[in-house]
Amino acid sequence: MSVGLIARKIGMTQVFDEVGNVIPVTVVEAGPCYVLAEKTIKKDGYESILLGFMDKFKRVRRPEKGFYDKIKTFPKKVTEEFRIEGESGYKVGEQVKVDIFAKGDLVDVRGKTKGCGFQGAIKRHGFHRGPMSHGSRYHRRPGSMGACADPSKVFKGKKLPGQMGMTNRTIQNLKVIDVRAEDNLILIQGAIPGPNDNIIQINKAIKKKG
Repeated sequence: MSVGLIARKIGMTQVFDEVGNVIPVTVVEAGPCYVLAEKTIKKDGYESILLGFMDKFKRVRRPEKGFYDKIKTFPKKVTEEFRIEGESGYKVGEQVKVDIFAKGDLVDVRGKTKGCGFQGAIKRHGFHRGPMSHGSRYHRRPGSMGACADPSKVFKGKKLPGQMGMTNRTIQNLKVIDVRAEDNLILIQGAIPGPNDNIIQINKAIKKKG
């Protein structure tokens, strides 16, 4: 794996290609990210690089401040570790910018989906409701648990009401439509997880199409 970027989802819009086709894109503010630390096989047992994104000016604790003072940079709101293979080519304190991606690249985008709160089985899992006529007594309930004296429990994984959304989701093989280095923006074809201002991770695609 190679170095990726931490980014912030700005919103969706559309652009036109050379032929005039409309392409829906998601605009993300990617970086600049700062290299905060490196891990090696010799010292840590694996290779990775720690990146920081967005300056943090409030509620910085002393140990945190001491860590950032050593590398001479502002504390960061978001830090993420990216697994790499071999030398990353970056040193602690350097910036990783959007120019690591180019127009036409395929990327994997990881982020948290929108939270929908506590939902019933119909909305959460797409169940059908029961008859709505008077006396049915079975409208939007999840139905039988399928358990009696044996095994006397509900098996894990059964589709029941519960918290919906706010789960990590990775969308693979999204195409980079444009990279605007002067504004630290990347235009990615299609939708990506989460609401606007959601923090996401962008990596080069692992399972490339074709």
